[in-house]
Amino acid sequence: MSDPGPWLGPPGWAAGLLYVLLVAVLLTVAVRRYDRWPLGPADLVTLVRVGLIGVVTALVADGAPPLPVVSVTAVALVLDWVDGLVARGTRTESDFGARFDMEADAFLILVLSVYVSGALGPWVLLIGAMRYLFGAAAWLTPWLRGPLPPSLARKAVAAAQGIVLTVVASGVLPEPVSTAAVALALAALVWSFGRDVMGLWRARSPRTSAAEER
Repeated sequence: MSDPGPWLGPPGWAAGLLYVLLVAVLLTVAVRRYDRWPLGPADLVTLVRVGLIGVVTALVADGAPPLPVVSVTAVALVLDWVDGLVARGTRTESDFGARFDMEADAFLILVLSVYVSGALGPWVLLIGAMRYLFGAAAWLTPWLRGPLPPSLARKAVAAAQGIVLTVVASGVLPEPVSTAAVALALAALVWSFGRDVMGLWRARSPRTSAAEER
């Protein structure tokens, strides 16, 4: 094997290159859809974070040890906080920026859940899959596509997933504590999604309900 780096081998490079290609395609489509060019200051911070998430993806695909995975993830999590500050400080908040940020968060959580599942079991993958299961359900069920009101609880639960998974990935906690922490994070996530689903169900329009009954 060639020496691509201290932790990164062929699987990591392959995953990283695939990630770059997918991001390039999806970002191009999104920019055209939202007519968002040039990117705003906060979007550029998110783009840097997306790059870091690509590094995490490559490291996880290569079975890297905790130190590099956790180090890069920690920077990405800090930038998640920074891009919100930049968006508000420059008054450049946008639907595109919110969606860009959300999808970056979701993919990072998915990658971290894959990494942690190696130690705690496949049930951890439910944390990473939740956003995508909801998206698939919304594609099939029109009323799930309705707007959601802002919620501090939703933001707190979402932020907790990344923090908990990162701490557990570091290996500093005993396994029983790690299992309990991830289980609590998953329970909070199920509650958050369940609350949103119930809210969307109550807010669904009569027209949507009638269309689904046909």
